[in-house]
Amino acid sequence: MGLFNLFSKDKKENLDKGLAKTKESVFSKLSRAVAGKSKVDDEVLDNLEEILVTSDVGVDTTLKIIKRIEARVAQDKYLGTAELNIILKEEIVALLQENNTSDNTDFNFELKHKPYVILVVGVNGVGKTTTIGKLAYQFKQAGRSVLLGAADTFRAAAVDQLVIWANRVDVPIINQGMGADPASVAYDTLSSAISQNTDVVIIDTAGRLHNKVNLMNELTKIKRVMEKLIPDAPHEILLILDASTGQNAIEQAKQFTAATEVNALALTKLDGTAKGGVVIGISDQFKIPVKYIGIGEKMEDLQVFNRTEFVDSLFN
Repeated sequence: MGLFNLFSKDKKENLDKGLAKTKESVFSKLSRAVAGKSKVDDEVLDNLEEILVTSDVGVDTTLKIIKRIEARVAQDKYLGTAELNIILKEEIVALLQENNTSDNTDFNFELKHKPYVILVVGVNGVGKTTTIGKLAYQFKQAGRSVLLGAADTFRAAAVDQLVIWANRVDVPIINQGMGADPASVAYDTLSSAISQNTDVVIIDTAGRLHNKVNLMNELTKIKRVMEKLIPDAPHEILLILDASTGQNAIEQAKQFTAATEVNALALTKLDGTAKGGVVIGISDQFKIPVKYIGIGEKMEDLQVFNRTEFVDSLFN
């Protein structure tokens, strides 16, 4: 099922390793669910439903997957438990496809705009700054010029951390320090990117949800200021979520999608959790494509999300 000619062996191995905890959890439960069974019957489907729900796929998404598998079983009365894995993979890939989750294999995918502006949102602690640093590294490795904007001016640590990452990956950063107007930072960043003919602009924003009205106002203002320079900016509003928080990540997605027009997702910390199923649930529930996944500490451990390979690693 894999696209191994496109998706390098190293990347596939890293993905397998990063999803090992989820895979182990799902697989051991799946093995028990079909133990002693030769046919996919109601009991097997009930067990499968429970496995998917407890893997943080979410109830609604699980019911969709079960319904699809039931349809396949109805078509083929002699469907055995040996084929269950294959069907499960096919149906989840199809479900992710419906949610416009792309099958890119690397960071050299086509950028429809120049500069391509990514506005990053998400609560503190989900790995937002780290993800921005790794994104900058990966785009740079793909031959793109990158500029960072430190518009999370609410916390001094956020600005400092982003400056450290900019130095580490050797990309320029626009920084006006703590307390500066985020919209002003965004404007200066875009202005600089235009004059330098930069390929990719990544702008950090404050990660606080305690007052949704403030958050909404701030993001609206940033967007309005950007549009003065680039009418359709930002091209990507990227919400960063910590996969290890499971259902909490879904709650955060609800809050942020209500506050702003999120059109891409990144899920971090997949290597440290057995809740990797949340990727499938979030993509399905919010109909927003998962674009990047974090599967480890290394720079290379931020990958573009490839639904075929993800599901292959999870159920193979």
